[in-house]
Amino acid sequence: MAMSREEHNKVGYIIYLISEFADKYGILPNQAYQYLKRHKGLEHIYQHYSVLHTFSFADSVDCIYQVCQNNGGKL
Repeated sequence: MAMSREEHNKVGYIIYLISEFADKYGILPNQAYQYLKRHKGLEHIYQHYSVLHTFSFADSVDCIYQVCQNNGGKL
């Protein structure tokens, strides 16, 4: 089954955001994914995509970093 345009955009956004997060913190994208998953950053992205995607990527990365810190993340 094909993804809708909205689903395709959401997946692309999340992949790019993970990549930007990895770049900012000097880790590999798969490490960023695991970190975000472990510290509820991905959950936050999924729940608040409609707002996050209106921010700059830099602001979104900062927001996700804070969510992870609030959930025990230590980057």
